[in-house]
Amino acid sequence: MSGRKVVLVACGTGIATSTVVAERVKKLLEDNGIKADVIQCKIAEVASKEADLLVTTSILPRTYSFPVVNAMGYLTGIGTEKIDNEIIKHLKD
Repeated sequence: MSGRKVVLVACGTGIATSTVVAERVKKLLEDNGIKADVIQCKIAEVASKEADLLVTTSILPRTYSFPVVNAMGYLTGIGTEKIDNEIIKHLKD
C-alpha cells in the first residue's frame, strides 16, 4: 500500500449521520495503521469526487467507479464488525 487513500463518507446532507460514521471510520483506520483522508460530503457530491472508497448511509442514486460500503449498521449497531472488515479489506488491497 503506497500513499494515502481517500475515503468519502456520505449521507443525504453531509452533516448528521456522516459525522457519526466519519468518526468511526477515522478511528478504525487509525487502529489498523491505514493512512487515509476521510472526507465528509453529501451523496449528491460523490459523483464529482475521486476516491478509493465510499462509505455511506444513503441509498445510492447511481453506481461509482470505486467500491462502496453501506454503513447503516454503524447507526443501528447491527453488523458493525462486518462493516469494519469490509472497509479494511478495500483499503488494504
